[in-house]
Amino acid sequence: MKDKGRKWMWLFLVVLVAWQFYAVRELLAAFALFFLGFAAIAGAILSVYFAQKTWEAGVARVAVSRNRLILAMRRSVAALEDLARRPIRRPDSEPAR
Repeated sequence: MKDKGRKWMWLFLVVLVAWQFYAVRELLAAFALFFLGFAAIAGAILSVYFAQKTWEAGVARVAVSRNRLILAMRRSVAALEDLARRPIRRPDSEPAR
């Protein structure tokens, strides 16, 4: 039992002395800054991902909606698309000069 206690005491002293070295503190500070930077980047990416998934679920819910307003909007969009597909000039008209 006495040898185990001595081993942990020496380990604690070595860690304490190593903590006092400037290089060790600088490396730990750099590690902490890199960790915070990567955590911020990961948080931004996750927030964009969750926002996209939320938008996707909302659009899917609106797509299957039977609300009168949504149905009227669909008809309007379909009419505009049909109007956009029509040629601007009549087939037998003269070309513009």
